Amino acid sequence: MIHFVLLVSRQGKVRLTKWYSPYSQKERTKVIRELTGLILTRGLKLCNFVEWRGYKVVYKRYASLYFCMCIDQDDNELEVLEIIHHYVETLDRYFGSVCELDLIFNFHKAYYILDELLLAGELQEPSKKIVARLIAGQDSLVEAAKEEANSISNIIAQATK
Repeated sequence: MIHFVLLVSRQGKVRLTKWYSPYSQKERTKVIRELTGLILTRGLKLCNFVEWRGYKVVYKRYASLYFCMCIDQDDNELEVLEIIHHYVETLDRYFGSVCELDLIFNFHKAYYILDELLLAGELQEPSKKIVARLIAGQDSLVEAAKEEANSISNIIAQATK
């Protein structure tokens, strides 16, 4: 089971967090501070697995972002690396070539994609095509709602003239 997902920049800025196990706000802040310090100081040639507090933290660096997932001791690290890569490929497919700014300005899309991939800390949907179709459907619903809101505001503006 994945306990939480962290996306951290090389400068230590948190770009995305998703918690699947209960942590208080104080604990979350402490966890982020500990893991950021631990992962950012590791050498590039070291492995992508860290034992931490009785768990394993699996991380992978893509460009300027570290994608980290905390798992149980007996979970498969390579499978989690594949899940991280799957998430990055899905983000790439949606944003073109995803960068840190895409995640900053479209964080809601990054969360939505993560929610389509993972459910309660387990992989929900392994197919990139299905996830892309679901995201496209969500985008079309948002666009339809925006158009409807604009038409309603136009009707109200016409009626108040």
